[in-house]
Amino acid sequence: MSETQEQKDEAARAAADAEAHAAAEEALEAAEEAEDDEEGTETEEAESEDVSDSGAEEDDPAAQIADLRDQLLRAMAETENVRRRAAREREEAAKYGIANFARDVLGIADNLRRAIDSAPPETVAEDNAKALFEGVEMTERELLAALERHGVKRLEPLGEKFDHNLHQAMFEVPDPSAAPGTVVQVMQPGYVLAERLLRPAMVGIAKAPAEAENEAAGEAETGEEKVEAETAAEDSEPTAEGAPGANVDTQA
Repeated sequence: MSETQEQKDEAARAAADAEAHAAAEEALEAAEEAEDDEEGTETEEAESEDVSDSGAEEDDPAAQIADLRDQLLRAMAETENVRRRAAREREEAAKYGIANFARDVLGIADNLRRAIDSAPPETVAEDNAKALFEGVEMTERELLAALERHGVKRLEPLGEKFDHNLHQAMFEVPDPSAAPGTVVQVMQPGYVLAERLLRPAMVGIAKAPAEAENEAAGEAETGEEKVEAETAAEDSEPTAEGAPGANVDTQA
């Protein structure tokens, strides 16, 4: 009997502990649910505020139209710039794409002209050499014509005013018959491709007459000064002892 009573008491205590534990768990779950509800409420309020702000912006058609218009204008401007840049690059490639090749061919044209200029007149008059000389001249004409068809033109500035954009001055010569700064001699012809210079013409230009006279006067003055210096040096040489006109010591 006593054991049975003890068992009942233990069972009652275990049941009471289980109920207390269950009540504690329920209270903890209720507290967590309350915290979750509060956080959810705050999140919903924040979301509702964002939605209300965005909705206010979306509801403004004037702002949307202004934004879309700005985007459209920017896209059109960028497209036009790209189109113009591509057209300019295509045009430059068509004009100046052969610049390097043309620059290399200029040496051939120079050699043909040197061969023509170096032929003596008496040799050219001979029957055997005349055909060869005419063939070289014809080759030069065909080469220059082919270059000109592709936009390469030869510069022959003889008698023209010196232009530093197209010519390279190698020397100056006094020439009373030409105005100062005029090209009076062409050492090597120049070439241009469209509006771009391939090679400047090497030229000699006429010097101003006043400059030539000043240089001549300066050379004359230098010669006179040199003569006077030589004369002064001769006069300053000491007279030899015993020579006529020298001081003679008469004392015994």
